[in-house]
Amino acid sequence: MKKNRKKDYTQALKEELNAFFAVNHTKSYSSDEILDFYDVINPHEQSFYMAMVEELALQGSITKNAQGRFQINDKTDSFIGKFEHVNPRYGFVRVSENQPDVFVNEDNLNGAIDGDTVKLTLLGPKYRRGEHPEGRIIGIEKRGREEIVGKIKVTQNYALVSPDARRIYGDILIAKEHINEAKTGDKVIVKLLEYPTDFTEMKGEVTDVLGKAGDNNAEMHAIMAEFGLPVRFPKAVEDEADAISEIITEQEIAKRRDFRAIPTFTIDPVDAKDFDDAISFKTLENGNFEIGVHIADVSHYVLPGSLLEAEAYVRATSVYLVDRCIPMLPEKLSNKLCSLRPNEDKLTFSAVFEIGFDGKIHSEWVGKTVIHSIRRFSYEEAQEVIETKEGDYAQELEILNSIAKTIRRERFRDGAINFETNEVKFTLDEKGVPIGLHVKVRKDAHKLIEEYMLLANKKVAEQLYTKAPELPMVYRIHDSPDPDKLKQFADFALRLGYKVNVGAGGPEISKSLNKFMADVEGKPEQGVLENLAIRSMAKARYTTEPKGHFGLAFEHYSHFTSPIRRYPDVMAHRVIAAFIDKNKGINRADFELKAKHSSEREKLASEAERASIKYKQVEYMSLQSNRQIYAGIVTGVTDFGVFVEMEGTGCEGLIRMPDLNDDFYDFDQKMIRMVGRKTGKIINFGDAMQVRVKATDLSKRAIDLEMILPPGRSGERYLPQPSRGRREGVIPSKNVAKKFKKR
Repeated sequence: MKKNRKKDYTQALKEELNAFFAVNHTKSYSSDEILDFYDVINPHEQSFYMAMVEELALQGSITKNAQGRFQINDKTDSFIGKFEHVNPRYGFVRVSENQPDVFVNEDNLNGAIDGDTVKLTLLGPKYRRGEHPEGRIIGIEKRGREEIVGKIKVTQNYALVSPDARRIYGDILIAKEHINEAKTGDKVIVKLLEYPTDFTEMKGEVTDVLGKAGDNNAEMHAIMAEFGLPVRFPKAVEDEADAISEIITEQEIAKRRDFRAIPTFTIDPVDAKDFDDAISFKTLENGNFEIGVHIADVSHYVLPGSLLEAEAYVRATSVYLVDRCIPMLPEKLSNKLCSLRPNEDKLTFSAVFEIGFDGKIHSEWVGKTVIHSIRRFSYEEAQEVIETKEGDYAQELEILNSIAKTIRRERFRDGAINFETNEVKFTLDEKGVPIGLHVKVRKDAHKLIEEYMLLANKKVAEQLYTKAPELPMVYRIHDSPDPDKLKQFADFALRLGYKVNVGAGGPEISKSLNKFMADVEGKPEQGVLENLAIRSMAKARYTTEPKGHFGLAFEHYSHFTSPIRRYPDVMAHRVIAAFIDKNKGINRADFELKAKHSSEREKLASEAERASIKYKQVEYMSLQSNRQIYAGIVTGVTDFGVFVEMEGTGCEGLIRMPDLNDDFYDFDQKMIRMVGRKTGKIINFGDAMQVRVKATDLSKRAIDLEMILPPGRSGERYLPQPSRGRREGVIPSKNVAKKFKKR
């Protein structure tokens, strides 16, 4: 098994290197330049990388010249990448995280659909789309989707399924014998029998009927299926979990540091069922405090080689949809054995600190423990105690909060970026229908827990890096932002009156971004600009390479604190156990493969979570009065319309070009704005305007808006002329309604 995994890892690395040379086909590189590009500093890793390069040269996919420099072999200029079909007219092939994506137009797709792993050839230096080289897909290496979710329409002799996935274009034809009792309007899962060609559509068969489109359970299951995420555990996995004993033996306790007599509590969302982490607090005789961060010891129950281990690896993460959690581990583990429930002894891994009131850490310890939580706080309960200074553990929470604030200030002073994103929360009725919506505000109780979790993750990573460098720790890394993306963001911000200094080094960029965050706080455009700033950053990921975390300004950082819901945390616990037990039998290539897999699964889970939020936002807006007018902020400008986020809802909709009806607008691609032909009026990113919901499409999770008050107007509201039919009064204000009637 390990041998096969190592083979997979080496093959993935060779494909990555081959893609690097293919995209940079006009250049040659020395060994030092290759290693510098990939930021490989470990001598063992350097030897491994160059062995792969030499192997590619022996295979003939690259060449080595007399000076010892490497370059793509012009005779074999094909390479492998993943296809993203962003638009019916074109797509991109991602060959490497470090290389520009390759543009492919609709005439060169060769039957590829979104998510496929494809073989690609470049069309040559003269074929480029901006920074992107242009290519042609010449083969399908691996299909990314075997199943597609969609809504079915049944006719007498056949059926058509319209895919839910936005990047799958064209209906799927279902022969009569493959409809399998599905009815028009059902949400179904289709197994693809034939993939598209230049002349034929996709064909498939219905394998599962999820329920009527619009039904909450059907839609949530459809979202999971759309992203290839499992909903149920296999019976054998459930049975293996159920067979685990709940008894903690005295022999096991004797191997651990005992914290059961020290006051310990959890702070979690009010509706949480799995409690990964707990905090213990003790005042020491010297006036300092012993603060323990205790994390469920999942690795004690989920053993290598078990069915539970295999399932946890495949899932890699829990998935949090609007109305439910699809856990990484069966309920016996996630909600019972491993959950740090009050008034129960629990096995844990802990990071324990002696900290002064000034936030200075005097000593630290990491190891196996046993705890007994005596209180379960919700965030709201803990916040009330912090604010009123009354209630259970009021003094402890006050001190913990004060120290957390000190650590937080120091973290920002050291270069961490203060990203504060808004989280949309829904109130659902018993059928899952959204009857309320609000933007969740993070308060001290949330930040307190966050700060101690960050501290534990940081210190665990530092200890393993310094004390056991031979062990392959799983790091959570965050690369420095791409200068071009950061400059593009800074240009946007400057147009709105905010200066971001992107020309300096890392610490100065962080300082400038934090000042920017403070400047936009409380402004209408705050949420939009903060989201854009985040998008300009690199994506965090898992790896065995200790490359640091730019956003947190940590040289070494791991994920250690959520093993119930994240597989990399279980891996981190196993490394700690290997260090404690002097067991060095952890394979770096195997861990790197698992880290990459975990990053990919995390991305899918995030996309599913966003899809469920978007669905509920569209559903919520579809239930509101179509007369309601919303203040909005322009969040995007494209050649087909303007995206606007409606204030107080977090919901984004599109004003299509025909509905920008106070003028005829042209899209200025260079400045990314709309310009009115007659009035010269400009619609820019970040502009405020008033909008009304024109239509909602749950199947596409889309909201269409129409403009009521364009940017820059004050005083009387603008009432657009209806394009057809009678005029409709849509203004809720009585005064404005009177003006409307007079016209």
